[in-house]
Amino acid sequence: MNQRVPCSTDERLRAGEPVELVVEPGREEQRVDLFLAEHFRWYSRTQLRQAVVAGQVTVDGKVVKCSFRVRPGQRVRIVLPEKPRETPAAENIPIEVLYEDEDLVVINKPAGMVVHPARGHWTGTLAGALTYHFSQLSTVGGPTRPGIVHRLDRDTSGVIVVAKNDQAHMALTAQFQDRKTKKEYLALTWGCPDRDRDLIDAPIGVHPYQREKMAIRAQHPTSRDAQTFYEVLRRWERVALLRVVPYTGRTHQIRVHLEHIGCPVLCDRLYSGRAQITEGELLGGAEGGPVILARQALHASRLEFAHPMRGTPVSVEAPLPDDIRRAIQLLEHTRPPQLPPLADNCRIPSPR
Repeated sequence: MNQRVPCSTDERLRAGEPVELVVEPGREEQRVDLFLAEHFRWYSRTQLRQAVVAGQVTVDGKVVKCSFRVRPGQRVRIVLPEKPRETPAAENIPIEVLYEDEDLVVINKPAGMVVHPARGHWTGTLAGALTYHFSQLSTVGGPTRPGIVHRLDRDTSGVIVVAKNDQAHMALTAQFQDRKTKKEYLALTWGCPDRDRDLIDAPIGVHPYQREKMAIRAQHPTSRDAQTFYEVLRRWERVALLRVVPYTGRTHQIRVHLEHIGCPVLCDRLYSGRAQITEGELLGGAEGGPVILARQALHASRLEFAHPMRGTPVSVEAPLPDDIRRAIQLLEHTRPPQLPPLADNCRIPSPR
C-alpha cells in the first residue's frame, strides 16, 4: 500500500506555470491523478482530473489519461490550473427549487449563471446562491464547489442536482460515472437534421488550437468516446427543435455533436459563430426587430436518477425558459412546422 508523503511542492506556485515531478520509489502502479493530489493538496481531485483530461499533464513527455499508473523514475509534468479560492461567499440570489429532501435538492438553473467559481466568475454563481440558501451542503467537490455533483454550461438552463451530504454526493457521482442517470435536453438548432432520429457516435477531445473549445478527434490522446441520441420534434425552414439524450458526459458534448452534423445549437457563440438572433433573422428575413435569443438555445429539461439513500427512482423536469419558449411560439405562429403542434410540456416517449 502506498504511503502518503509530505507535500513536496510550494503553494505559492502560479497558475499556468509548468511543474515537473519525479515519481519517488514506492509508488508503483499509482494512478496519476492520485499522485498529483498528494503533491498539490490545495487543489481538489476534480480540478486535477480536469487538468489531465485537458491534456495539461504528461508523463515522460506523453499526454496520459487519469487512469494511467505511474512508475518510479518517471517525470510527471503539469501545467497548474488556477488555484481554488475559499468557499464562495453566500449571495442572496433567487433560485428555483424543483425538488428537495434531507439529502439533495434539484435546481432549475437559469441561463447565464456559472455553476461554481472560476477564473473571471467569482461572484453570481450557483455555488454562492446555494451557500446562502442551504445550511448543509456536501464537501466532496472541495471548498469552491459545495454540493455540486455535476455541472451545466453557463448559458445552458435547466435541471441540476445538488447533494446536501457527502454520502449522497458520492452515490450520485457513481451514478453519473456509471451512466445510470438519464438526462434529456431540448435544443433549437440552426439547420435541420435530415433524419428524424439518430445516434451520433464520435469521439471528443480538446480542440487543436482553440483552448476553450472541444472537437471531434479520433485517435487523439485527449479523445474519449461520446454518444448522443437525438429526435426531431419540429422542423421549420432553417431551424429545428430537438430532444437530445446524451449517453456519455463529455465537455460540450451536445454542442460539439450537433455542430458535427451541421446543425449547431442556435446562438451558441463557440460552435455556431453567433451569440444572438433577431426576430427578422429567425423568421428567415433580414436583420432587424427585437433580439429573440441572446444565449445558446439548450435546456436540460429532465433528469432521472435513483435516490442516493433510498434507491427509489427520482424524475425531475424543468419547464422551458421564457426565451426559448418565445422563440418556438414565434416560429409556430409564422412558420408552420412540419410535425404536429408542440405539447405544452414538450414530452415525447423515450426511444425503445
